[in-house]
Amino acid sequence: MGHKLKIAGWMAIGAFAGALTTVSLQTVARNTMAPLPLEELQQLAAVFSIIKSDYVEPVDEKKLITDAISGMVSSLDPHSQYFDKKSFQEFREGTSGKFVGVGIEITQEDGLVKVVSPIEGSPAFRAGLKTNDLITRIDDAAVKGLTLNEAVKRMRGEPNTKVILTIYRKDENRTFPVTIVREEIKQQSVRGKVLEPGYAWVRISQFQERTTEDFVKKLEEIYKQDPKLKGLVLDLRNDPGGLLSAAIAVSSAFLPDDVTVVSTKGQTTESNDVFKSGGKYMGTNGANLIKSLPASIKKIPLIVLVNEGSASASEIVSGALQDHRRATIMGSQTFGKGSVQTFRPLSQETGVKITTSRYYTPSGRSIQAKGIMPDVLVDETAEGSPYAVLRMREADLEKHLTNGAEQKNEALEKAREDAMKRLEDESRKPASERKAPEFGSSEDFQLQQALNQLKGKTVQVSKTQTERKETPKDN
Repeated sequence: MGHKLKIAGWMAIGAFAGALTTVSLQTVARNTMAPLPLEELQQLAAVFSIIKSDYVEPVDEKKLITDAISGMVSSLDPHSQYFDKKSFQEFREGTSGKFVGVGIEITQEDGLVKVVSPIEGSPAFRAGLKTNDLITRIDDAAVKGLTLNEAVKRMRGEPNTKVILTIYRKDENRTFPVTIVREEIKQQSVRGKVLEPGYAWVRISQFQERTTEDFVKKLEEIYKQDPKLKGLVLDLRNDPGGLLSAAIAVSSAFLPDDVTVVSTKGQTTESNDVFKSGGKYMGTNGANLIKSLPASIKKIPLIVLVNEGSASASEIVSGALQDHRRATIMGSQTFGKGSVQTFRPLSQETGVKITTSRYYTPSGRSIQAKGIMPDVLVDETAEGSPYAVLRMREADLEKHLTNGAEQKNEALEKAREDAMKRLEDESRKPASERKAPEFGSSEDFQLQQALNQLKGKTVQVSKTQTERKETPKDN
């Protein structure tokens, strides 16, 4: 199992690519080549020759080829990608949790860069960037027309150098520049505290190389502060994913040894596997991390909080704990990224990351484009979750892998129009009234409902949410 996890630890299961890359990878050598379509390759060569000889300006031959490769790979699905030398290095940095940049998790919307969330304590966080901010310019370059990877490159740089981001903030209907000094970003992926005697909260913001060690350390701190813990809330809201090994380790902390956490299925032999709990998760001092936790962690009443931003590795954890009936899942339907990406090297410094398999929960569920449905639906506030329908999910991404037949959901489109109107009305309020409560605070409504669930008190279930299902096509 230890060897298997060492390999699987580089499997790409994250949701977003961006200034903080939240995916991992698996390097697999391939000695076989599929038969080549010669006629189409001749056409490609002919187009290359025409551009080279007839285009209005001289072109870079290498860039033409790499752009062709990039286009071919990116046309497959939202998570497949070509890596040149620099982007591959940035990709590796993302899984370690350390890189030089501004410190934001991003995605793309309408050709612009959208802030998923600023990393706590980062330059972007200190500069006041917010979730859903749109980046329209990076220094003097317009973002429209850039790929997400190109935008990331422009935001990355050397420590102590400046970058000017032009921000459009929808809810305030204004555009403004922000000057940010780049620095090495060290994301702390685990936070936690004792909320009150007997009850604690642990939040994982991303599954990285140090997540298992930091997770165990935080639990040990909590148990030291309150040895008679009666209930725990594991917060995976807005956790976009990361390393498979970390997801399995966190699941193993709560599950018996040698039970299925997740399985994968694809075309190749290596893309078909079953990953089980109970591996040897070694820390920097050589200790078996999970085994060092108090035995009561296997039985303590457990709530897992999720939302539309919980993706991939966080869906693996919540799906495993739900299927084994080890935890009650609360919150909102998750993102729905149920695919695994694998890195195939093209040279020592380049390669492609392509989708090679779907992953399945222990009961055999594929959550691709569907997500994990909570056991208890809970809104973000006591008044509901009026803007949840606007959040991007896997099923909204262009060219996403389906989990069955799909067609346009007119009811969903109408709900989004209504939500946009409410958002416009909300934007007219003073900024102080629009600030969302911080996760883990006393104003965190979903967390308070999780505590009520642990204590056997009444839980205020959702007023606005329903399960989002795929709509079958008419025959």
